[in-house]
Amino acid sequence: MKMNYFVFGTNNKENAVAFYDQLFDGLGLNKIHGQGRMTLWGNEEFMFAIAEPFDEKAATNGNGTMLGFHLDSVAEVNRLHQKAIELGGASEGEPRIRSNMHSAYVRDLDSNKICFYTSN
Repeated sequence: MKMNYFVFGTNNKENAVAFYDQLFDGLGLNKIHGQGRMTLWGNEEFMFAIAEPFDEKAATNGNGTMLGFHLDSVAEVNRLHQKAIELGGASEGEPRIRSNMHSAYVRDLDSNKICFYTSN
């Protein structure tokens, strides 16, 4: 078994799509669906989506919920952490070594937590 996809809820789909379009630019994640309440990016390994909740209630971020993106280099971790902040995200942990991995943490525009990390 392997993980196939991950979805974050959003309360402002237009802003969330713009954030992730720019964040994923040049990373090999392509937008493969962008209709209705969901926008989906993917590659041959996994898919990621943002969606307005189906029950039409407000999207909330989970306490303790986090999505990790494994990257190829320390430079990419540092670059994406900075880029996410420039796009309006908030830092949740500056880039540094944690648990033998170089990692950095941010919150997106809906306060969903993301970790960028590399074991290289």
